[in-house]
Amino acid sequence: MKHFYDTSSASNEEKLVWVSSEVAFPLPSQPLTPPKQSRFAPLRPLRNWMDNLVVEDSELAHLICRMIPAQCPFERRFTLLGRTILYIPPLCKLNPLYEQFVGLRFRALCYLADVCGEDVSEYC
Repeated sequence: MKHFYDTSSASNEEKLVWVSSEVAFPLPSQPLTPPKQSRFAPLRPLRNWMDNLVVEDSELAHLICRMIPAQCPFERRFTLLGRTILYIPPLCKLNPLYEQFVGLRFRALCYLADVCGEDVSEYC
């Protein structure tokens, strides 16, 4: 026998869901919201500045694409006789501004491709 959720019989303050006979679980009346982040964030102004930086010059876009690499330059794999003896993972994601740099490079590439009509395959 199936039991259905009935809003007409429940009051606005407490709503019940019937799972099986004689067992009910109350539903929260307010939707769950994530807690407010009020922690110390000294890099937030720099992140906001980088996120709001607009690329409107082709020279600036070329400079950004040359300065920010497409792949992490720190990743290394050392092999000896065909066997990997040491592997250094990409360390760029440890950078607290990694997402802002990647976003800025993407905006510069999009500007060069869409507005300037250039081939950006040399930067990939």
